[in-house]
Amino acid sequence: MEQFESITYKNGRQRKPVVSNSDKSERESKVGEEDDGEALLPISDRADGRTKASHGIKGELGNVALLLFLYVLQGIPLGLAGSIPLIMQSKNVSYKDQAYFSFVFWPFSLKLFWAPLVDSLYLQKFGRRKSWLVPTQYLLGLFMLYLSVSVDAMLQTDGHRGPDVITLTAVFFVLAFLAATQDIAVDGWALTMLSRENVGYASTCNSVGQTAGYFLGNVLFLALESADFCNKYLRFEPQERGIVTLSDFLFFWGIVFIVSTTLVAVFKKENNEQHHAKKKPKEETQSVMETYKHLLSIIKMPTVFTFCVLLLTAKIGFSAADAVTGLKLVEAGVPKAQLALLAVPMVPLQILLPLVISKYTAGPRPLDIFYKAFPFRLLIGLEYALLVWWTPSVRQEEGFPVYYYAVVLLSYALHQVALYSMYVACMAFHAKVSDPVIGGTYMTLLNTVTNLGGNWPSTLALWLVDPFTLKECQGAPGLTCGSVEEAGLCVRDGGTCVTALDGYYVESVVCVLIGLCWWMFFGKKMKRLQEESPSAWHCRVAK
Repeated sequence: MEQFESITYKNGRQRKPVVSNSDKSERESKVGEEDDGEALLPISDRADGRTKASHGIKGELGNVALLLFLYVLQGIPLGLAGSIPLIMQSKNVSYKDQAYFSFVFWPFSLKLFWAPLVDSLYLQKFGRRKSWLVPTQYLLGLFMLYLSVSVDAMLQTDGHRGPDVITLTAVFFVLAFLAATQDIAVDGWALTMLSRENVGYASTCNSVGQTAGYFLGNVLFLALESADFCNKYLRFEPQERGIVTLSDFLFFWGIVFIVSTTLVAVFKKENNEQHHAKKKPKEETQSVMETYKHLLSIIKMPTVFTFCVLLLTAKIGFSAADAVTGLKLVEAGVPKAQLALLAVPMVPLQILLPLVISKYTAGPRPLDIFYKAFPFRLLIGLEYALLVWWTPSVRQEEGFPVYYYAVVLLSYALHQVALYSMYVACMAFHAKVSDPVIGGTYMTLLNTVTNLGGNWPSTLALWLVDPFTLKECQGAPGLTCGSVEEAGLCVRDGGTCVTALDGYYVESVVCVLIGLCWWMFFGKKMKRLQEESPSAWHCRVAK
């Protein structure tokens, strides 16, 4: 789920699981695309014709450590962005405001559209990847320092106004855009920073580093920011605030970004001596215009166009559960720090699930697993609605009992099984049908469409919660609570606004019905795409 997933991962949410797995596949596909020409060259290719001895990873531990650190930095702003909706929800912002903020999670799904520019425009003397990495990370650090002195004012509430959601959205959108741009640069640098024999470690650094960064910026921050969590587990004497504030956290990482970027800019050379003895991978595979032409030619193919439409609509049925459930639990009183910590026991499951499911998607019909998991995930959406409905009844003065968190954890684990079954099946099909001539561009396009198919329904689901919610003014006859102004009048006249019908439950039922209709009418159509011949998926491009 997206907003609920953002507690453990990517809102976008980027489904984001602790790390957006589609991003991981996208990066791996880029590794395959950019290094494709060199991958076919034997390691024995040397100027003197002799076989070069393989020294393994030991000689490149410094480069691996640097890549890992860069990906950790990338995960920090993503984790912070995922924590802001939970903080805003504790300040009773509207779901329309949450919908505005959800646009923060779109840049990682759209980076395909400016990635060719990052690959092609650079300063030769400074370095192809450092030309983008260094200024991007400086900007990330400066934005964090700016936020460290202004974010409290943006989140401040009083009797007349709530948090400044528009400004928060704009600033964190820029942070996400910069992090996505840094991701493009680091992905490309990994291809030449590591030798051919060790380039496979790039995806490991990506997955582990971004996961660790997201954990630091989301789970660890929410725990240390929570006064209740710190007083219960980390202090002997209770205090009103947590150990760390959002301003402190932003200031610390802003300094880390600026200092580490300076060190990389001064001391790390892109073309170091280690690679001069080797035949370096070719990076300049195609121009910007060639890349965009390839994308357009792929989309124009009937089978690809149909598949993209199906990907863009497949997740409508899950949008209420994915985007709203986590916020509803916070609204019902579940501590956001406790909810965030549920990410920890999920990590082993998120590692094992793709390994297990891939055994069933390795055949010629991977989308059969997608089709079978679809209704199961829809039913979990209804179970989430029941969970939200049940939550207030089990709340106690000292909090929620252990068995309640066990139920939440079990619900999330079941959701992960369905989510990963659909995800792994989809990625397997992407790999199966992608034209090997332009495989990286092809895979990246399909992954981008898949991500967008989760982003826009989640934003829409958040936007529609308030319009679908029916509130009544009790204690002040003749008044209603249809808007903020009307609710204010109700309270001033001695009344209280009571929710008669929660729009979340309406959305949950409507989304499941839409999902069932999609599964019955379009799910079979998606399965039939597996019967298309390979030529129906191959694109003719000028070589």
